[in-house]
Amino acid sequence: MEDKFIAKPRGKGVYILPNLMTTASLFAGFLGLTLAVDGRFGLAAVAVFVSFVLDGLDGKIARLTKTTSEFGVQLDSLADLVAFGVSPSLLLYLWKLQEYGRLGLAAAFLFTACAALRLARFNIQTKTSGKLLFTGLPTPAAGCTVAALVLFEQNLPGEAGAVLGPVGLVLAYGLSFLMVSRVRYFSFKEYGWLRAHALSALVAAVLLFVVVASQPTLLLFPLLGAYVLSGPIYTFLVLPRRRPGLFGEGRGESRDEPEESSGTS
Repeated sequence: MEDKFIAKPRGKGVYILPNLMTTASLFAGFLGLTLAVDGRFGLAAVAVFVSFVLDGLDGKIARLTKTTSEFGVQLDSLADLVAFGVSPSLLLYLWKLQEYGRLGLAAAFLFTACAALRLARFNIQTKTSGKLLFTGLPTPAAGCTVAALVLFEQNLPGEAGAVLGPVGLVLAYGLSFLMVSRVRYFSFKEYGWLRAHALSALVAAVLLFVVVASQPTLLLFPLLGAYVLSGPIYTFLVLPRRRPGLFGEGRGESRDEPEESSGTS
């Protein structure tokens, strides 16, 4: 009779599911690389967003099935480096930055290098991090911002498209430094408010989805750009008023605010 109450070990197939989603995200990132080399920049940008969706699903599946593992964490970081570090930087370089010569090449490499540094820092902080804020711009957000800029070109007339070269160059350097900075970004992993206002949050999410789906190439870049700007605004304008000693000498940042979430790198 006691055997009925002994928990059976999970099948290996369950553990494969989240890693399979991570591998699919890696494939989408690799596909984006090949599309960028072929000059199909729009499809390469779409591949980055496909990687983003798959990257979010693997974490959800791992938590729902309780199959998180150290192996999965490391595999996820390696996939993120390809999908949101290498693929967007090569896409941006072949799309606009190569016309700037060494300066454009340096910007593309800096983006990849900072993405790798951001992921490495995330891995060593994941066990001691909080759930409210990220420290530094998450690599998926940085990669998707680059992809959104590429898609945004479709909404501009030919003459206005000329400004995207300088914009891309500034964006590459700016996103690179934000990824390795101490700027705080909301992680959207704190569900207390969502649970307290479940219906309002659901309606807002549906409305946002409908609006973005109506004009994705036009609205994705402004939305992601707003998220990128929200970090410096919150860190340098809002936080000093709420926590006057946050950036003072001799006080550790980690004691005042949580650092990163373990959900997205």
